[in-house]
Order: sequence, then structure tokens, then C-alpha cells
Amino acid sequence: MDYEVLEEIFRLDQGMKAALATVIATLGSTPRKAGAQILFFPDGTSRGTIGGGCAEAEVRQQALEVIETGQPLLIKVNLTREVAEDSGMICGGTMEVFIEPILQQD
Repeated sequence: MDYEVLEEIFRLDQGMKAALATVIATLGSTPRKAGAQILFFPDGTSRGTIGGGCAEAEVRQQALEVIETGQPLLIKVNLTREVAEDSGMICGGTMEVFIEPILQQD
């Protein structure tokens, strides 16, 4: 658990929505490993990181959908050689990321 992210969840005002993305598995070279977390807000801002770059942008897009629908999602982020080279990344693996909705209640 990323304590910076956890603290941010506790700071959410009542009725506020967010989405928590957690790397649950990796294969090959990835910027962060299992357990890395990032919290996304409806306006697209975030707290924490799962490695930045295109991978984080892809997860952000999916997280905004999770915030809207309230439905959790498991995605696979491809950082393999072909994809990585096209975007200038030096990684070469895959990350499985679980994205769950967060709704602060009483």
C-alpha cells in the first residue's frame, strides 16, 4: 500500500469519487512492480504513480471510466518491445492493473 495514496483517500470529502489503480502483477521490465498505486480524480489529476508515461496515461483513461461507471476493471498494459519502441520507452514487459472505484461515504 502506498501511504501517500492512502492518506489522500482518507482526505476525500463525503460524496467525492476517485479511482484507485493498483499494479497486481508484472512480467518483464516495467517501471514499477506489484503494489504500486495511483489515485485518479474525476478531473484527471492524480496522486502516486505506477511509472508514468504512456502506461500511466492508458490507466488514467480507464480510471476515468471506472469513476463514471462505478465498475471495477482489470486491464493489461503492454510495454513490450514493439509498443515501447514506438513511444520511446525503455521497458519491455507487461503490467496487470486493477482499477477500483472509490466513493467516500459517511
